[in-house]
Amino acid sequence: MIKVAVTSVFVDDQEKALRFYTDLLGFVVKHDIPMGEARWLTVVSPDESESVELLLEPNGTPVARAYQQGVREMGLPVIILGTDDVHKDHERLTALGVTFTMPPTPTGPVVSAIFDDTCGNLVSLHQPAR
Repeated sequence: MIKVAVTSVFVDDQEKALRFYTDLLGFVVKHDIPMGEARWLTVVSPDESESVELLLEPNGTPVARAYQQGVREMGLPVIILGTDDVHKDHERLTALGVTFTMPPTPTGPVVSAIFDDTCGNLVSLHQPAR
């Protein structure tokens, strides 16, 4: 059986990304391994330690930076995170200073909100529509 084990998101600062994804979003570190100037730095949902790992990957090449900038300029989220209550998480994250570019909005079969991860990306938070 083939399954997704790790997926990555380019970040402009691994330490800043680590703080955002752990302190604000609640993920926990799965791996933090030095690899030269960067780290193999992955986070996972705290209640699903064997789930897909999110690699906080440095955007250290011109291609990575151009991709990250282009996707952001188009307003496209690079990750979709699931939640049981998008409205509650929107309120909590807003109170913590997270900037949303789209408040919770019905978008077909889900309610989505989009926020800035402070590391160069837009992230979608969604829950199934009721």
